[in-house]
Amino acid sequence: MNIVVCVKQIPDPAAPQSFDASNNLNRSGKLILDEADTYGVEMALQLVDKAGGGEVTVVSMGSGTDVAGLRNALAMGATKAVIVSDETLRGSDALSTAKVLAKVIARDPFDLVLAATESSDGYTGTTPVQLAELLGLPSITFAKAVSVEGGGVKVSRQTEAGYDEVTAPLPAVVTVTAGVVEPRYASFKGIMAAKSKPLEVLTVADLGLEGQVGAAGAREEIVAVQAAESRQAGEKYVDEGDGAEKVVAFLESIKVL
Repeated sequence: MNIVVCVKQIPDPAAPQSFDASNNLNRSGKLILDEADTYGVEMALQLVDKAGGGEVTVVSMGSGTDVAGLRNALAMGATKAVIVSDETLRGSDALSTAKVLAKVIARDPFDLVLAATESSDGYTGTTPVQLAELLGLPSITFAKAVSVEGGGVKVSRQTEAGYDEVTAPLPAVVTVTAGVVEPRYASFKGIMAAKSKPLEVLTVADLGLEGQVGAAGAREEIVAVQAAESRQAGEKYVDEGDGAEKVVAFLESIKVL
């Protein structure tokens, strides 16, 4: 079984964050593998083990200068990594990202594509389903459990009311939630082995997407960034026998009742 995992290298959340002149997140500092993506990598490794063999390929878009995050995925056990790094990708929206990832994934045969439900520095949650549409594949989101049976994938999909049991033929695109598995820590042996594993760096020209991605192909633009308003202190009431009336009056004032 060959599984592709979409991952993202993000600025270290522990470091101060800033924006560039175009209101995009400054990514010039240390980059790490998004914690949300470690669940997809681990899920892929377990599925390949259960299948009795295969490969796990991680694909990404971003800076090819600092690839420590991709090396971390390789140290966990992934077979190889591919990253698309190009200055013309600056200003890409979610759809541009999906176009780039789709081109990379479509180069070689695969059985399943895994991704996080959303990235920790973007939170759009739209890239995986756009990717599925571009690849012409079924998409299952918010997977809390994933198994491959016969020629299909079975997913326990998390909902507000519980879980839905969803099946789809392979290949398919599945997004996994935090807690779907417990990501392993990279061993010293894995870290050393990662240094010699294949890590391919591609450009936009390699994929034939010149002028279609990046700011040139973006359908949305960040025009301003503002700090969120601070939460105001709530009102306190002392129950002097009229607490129920005050609660009802408050709920009526905010149109709940």
